[in-house]
Amino acid sequence: MSSAPFTALREQLLDAASTFTDAPRPIADIMAGMVDDVDRALGEELEIFPVCHHSPASALAMARRLREKQPTVIYLEMCEDLAPLLNELRNCRLPVALQAFASELDGFPASAGPLSVVAPITESSAEYQAIAYALDTPGVELVAVDRSVDHVFQWSPQPSESDTPPTDSAGEEAGLHGDAVGVEIGDLRPRFNELEAYLLHHGKVRHWSEWWDQYVEQPLANADYDTYRQVMVMIGSLFRRLAPAEDNRPRIDEERERYMWTRIRRHLGASGADPARCLYVCGASHAASHVEQFGLAAAEQDYEISPRTATKWLYGLIPSSHSAIERQFGLAAGSVSIATATWNKAVKGSGVAPFRLKGQKGPKGGRGGSTRKRTTPAATPQSPVPDRLSGFLASPPTLDRLDEEELLGWCVEIVRLARRNGYLASTADAIAVFETSILLAGMRDRARPTPYDFQDAAITCIEKDTVPGRRDVRRLCEILLGGDRTGQVGYDSLPPLAQDVFDRLAPLGLDLHKRTVQRVLLDLDVNPELRPCSRLLWMLRYLLPADTVRPIMGAPKLGEQSPQESWDVYIGRDQRAIIELGYEGVTVEQVLEQRLRRSVWSSEATAATALAAVEDSIVYLGSRRITDELGARAVELLAAERTVDGAPEVLGRIRRLLAHYRATEPELPRWCASFVTTGYAHYCTLLPTSFGEEEAGVRQVAAMLGFLFTLENVALSLGCDRSQLELAVKQSTPQTPAKVALLWAAQSELGLLSRSQLRARCDELLGNPLVVPAFPQYLSGFVQALSPAPGLAAFVVEVMSEAFARLPDSVLLPWLPTLITTLREQAHEMVPVLIREAGRTFPGSVAALDAWVAPWSASTQTETAPGRPAAPAGPVAELLAGHPAACDAVAELLGHDGGWEQPGAAPGSAGPPEVAALLSRHPATGEALAELLTGP
Repeated sequence: MSSAPFTALREQLLDAASTFTDAPRPIADIMAGMVDDVDRALGEELEIFPVCHHSPASALAMARRLREKQPTVIYLEMCEDLAPLLNELRNCRLPVALQAFASELDGFPASAGPLSVVAPITESSAEYQAIAYALDTPGVELVAVDRSVDHVFQWSPQPSESDTPPTDSAGEEAGLHGDAVGVEIGDLRPRFNELEAYLLHHGKVRHWSEWWDQYVEQPLANADYDTYRQVMVMIGSLFRRLAPAEDNRPRIDEERERYMWTRIRRHLGASGADPARCLYVCGASHAASHVEQFGLAAAEQDYEISPRTATKWLYGLIPSSHSAIERQFGLAAGSVSIATATWNKAVKGSGVAPFRLKGQKGPKGGRGGSTRKRTTPAATPQSPVPDRLSGFLASPPTLDRLDEEELLGWCVEIVRLARRNGYLASTADAIAVFETSILLAGMRDRARPTPYDFQDAAITCIEKDTVPGRRDVRRLCEILLGGDRTGQVGYDSLPPLAQDVFDRLAPLGLDLHKRTVQRVLLDLDVNPELRPCSRLLWMLRYLLPADTVRPIMGAPKLGEQSPQESWDVYIGRDQRAIIELGYEGVTVEQVLEQRLRRSVWSSEATAATALAAVEDSIVYLGSRRITDELGARAVELLAAERTVDGAPEVLGRIRRLLAHYRATEPELPRWCASFVTTGYAHYCTLLPTSFGEEEAGVRQVAAMLGFLFTLENVALSLGCDRSQLELAVKQSTPQTPAKVALLWAAQSELGLLSRSQLRARCDELLGNPLVVPAFPQYLSGFVQALSPAPGLAAFVVEVMSEAFARLPDSVLLPWLPTLITTLREQAHEMVPVLIREAGRTFPGSVAALDAWVAPWSASTQTETAPGRPAAPAGPVAELLAGHPAACDAVAELLGHDGGWEQPGAAPGSAGPPEVAALLSRHPATGEALAELLTGP
């Protein structure tokens, strides 16, 4: 391919390749190909406007060209299904991002969801100039021709790896785009790492954004239109030709180019528009395309567009920020803010009137596209473009004179900001920053210090070795040069759910568009009309990230309402979370209901998670219908479980729910009664296996017993059989000490093991030196047993006291740390119960300690006469003596004549021997009666 305007440049580049390289053929092919790409793009019938994303030079050239050409159709490289959102930009404060969101996938792997695509738009971008011109100029049509967001994921199997993800999660703005895939018009960056490293090294810069600003942005800011187009296409061609072979992006770019040219030809054929009055805005690399479908003359090259999947996409606007754009697209920190500052300065200095949407929120500047009367220039054939590349490449860069006033202002302002943020900066530091900026610019072959030179000088002269506050000097420079501007979506462009939230929170008097924290104080007793607002805040707390609405005082509980609440509200800062919530439903209640259903019907759902959903539905929704539905699902999940890992949580939640229903309902709901009966049979079935398996922990087995014992009355009243529990306990054969103690406690609770027998077994353990090292594990089992059998608290205190009293120091001291760690790890929530019981058992003063006798030792102090059964002693004897009439009545019912010891007689020497024998044969009954009437 040869064209007269570029013949001299092509020959010059080929000669240079032959002169300066040992293998001229590959280099010559690349250089000649670059010239051919420029010639091809500029000779196309449809005018191609190459751009780079967030480039002030591109935006200036676009504003100039739009006012000069005044096209009637603009083809824009943008996802075609995002185009309907563009008119909503006038209700927003830039930067914002167009978003497509899908949570219910059809045609994509379920594990890939939710899918999200964002296309950020800033005021200093060429695409915004084209959008503002097209939307506010009558008779102009804007056509988005890039592939749909559905094709973005179709063509990118791993979207999280094909685009640069956010690299820093710190800071306030880190999550504005989240993990969404970013698409932008005009991504210009070398895909050949060695080339980028070479350019940065010889350009004496640190990162790509600084190189681009020095060698492309500044020279092209005031260049004529032909020079701008040729340089941009040449750069796009260079980066494209040097892309590594293993890179997957060239293949995707080619598919996009086929897609876009096919859409353009179809639109021209359907609308009959004159190509001479149209403009095609695309990235510079796409302008250097090699696909067969390139150009209007390639109409015979048909390209079949693949259909979209059945995934339902939701569209909207979300706030964006300079830092979010930088993180997502791998730009240097502060580069977008610096580009915005460069744009504002260029607009003032060049006299270019940029386009701005009518009603656009934000700082003033620029005229709207329809503020001047639009003329219709006659369409003329496109004449050959003269060669501007040769002159641009051969001439040295234009050296701007030093703008001392601007640099002095920067230096004074950065010292002021540094002092406000804790730095010991002074006028001397301002002078040092000024001189160092000029020195650095000279070392980098610049006549005028750039913002990057100033930033480096400020860090060198002010920051020293410490950062006294939360902002370093680099961040202060970004604030000085324009700051991290954050966009905002207007009320009219919010989804219905977000608008509903704003309307329902209106009685609180908040400005929900403010980005600062707002404190809300609610006295619900004085102002009961604010209870709906409180309920909504709690639902938002449940659904949104933790910091969007944060309670300071108050908590939602079953059957309770805090009389006073205090909230910190950050809704204005976290608009994205509210907006994406609107993609899930029309109201907050609907979204909450959907999420609760989703949680209990997921593949990982358990009975515990279902009970948690039931509790949340009662607290937040108050809907009996959804609660019964979730409760029925909890019964199904419990019956299907084959492990007992969730037993502790199940026990705690069902206890709270039963207490709530007993206090608020005349009878238990059907699902709740079914859950108790199902759980009773289920845990009885699993109990023997859980006692024997090592995988089942002590806490889990104790929770099962807690369910069976504490809910036994309810279960029996609903038709369960207690013999099932007794049989399960008898079949249990534990092997570990903790489970053995737990089984003994269960047997004691069922009456299969008397307290005296339990005490004897513990005495036997303490007397066996081989078992003493494992005794803390037995104690752990007894402590865990307090959940199903709280009446054992006194016995556990007795066992621990006996251990401390009987064990020698040589055994006790090494054993004590094991006891403490065992209780802390396995039964920490039961330790307060033991402490309270010990407080009731032991004397409260030192003086009473000498005369104190342990209650459990009184039963062993009574001597038994030979040949006579043991008479009741201790608390049993005191109980009988205190209620003689009751004792006589019981004896009469048993067929015996009652007789009492005479005062002064030896214990056990008087009274009917039959009564003494009866009490001796059934000591557990007497002890239980004594505990019931007088306490342990």
